[in-house]
Amino acid sequence: MTRNPATLLLARHGQTVWHAENRYAGVSDIALTDEGRRQARQLGDWAPRNGVDAIWTSTVGRAIETAQPACEALGLVPRREHELRECDFGEVEGRTLAEFAAEQPERAREYRADPVAHPFPGAEDPRAAAARGTAALRRIADGHPGQRVLVVAHNTLLRLVLCELLSIPLGSYRRVFPQLRNAAVSEARIGEAGGALLSLNVPCAPDAPGVSP
Repeated sequence: MTRNPATLLLARHGQTVWHAENRYAGVSDIALTDEGRRQARQLGDWAPRNGVDAIWTSTVGRAIETAQPACEALGLVPRREHELRECDFGEVEGRTLAEFAAEQPERAREYRADPVAHPFPGAEDPRAAAARGTAALRRIADGHPGQRVLVVAHNTLLRLVLCELLSIPLGSYRRVFPQLRNAAVSEARIGEAGGALLSLNVPCAPDAPGVSP
């Protein structure tokens, strides 16, 4: 690890209309539900208790909206990084995996077995998404040595990045990290040789324990 690495507090955005129905939301800019806005407020309450020094988000509206309460609570201006956007899910954008499987059962079976070797038709290459997301987090970490940085991004992108940082085969991301919960926080550090995962899916509810600085 570097001498004074940044601590990255990785959060998935709050629940959206599509996620409430298990629909894939990648490049589509889908609004938060009332529950998603409540989750964002909980993240906003959590941030001041956990020593957040800076906030970054993807350029997608649901991530920006999720980070807003934390920015207001801390008096911070969020910085945005386009390379932290969610993966493009191609033909399955806005649909459920069950709907896709009903139409293309063999393609769905291949996806479930290895979503990187067999992505959805027309989808972004997951390897390229992992590379861009990892590079973005490295840039953010390099710019905030010794600080605690809240990064609000997306479920699939962050799972791919965690696999890349932890030297886990990318094709295993759905098994190793079944889900990053909405507005929960996972704590990571990045060093020259890779990454370290210090916590996963820590809830931000008022009675939840904080992540120790």
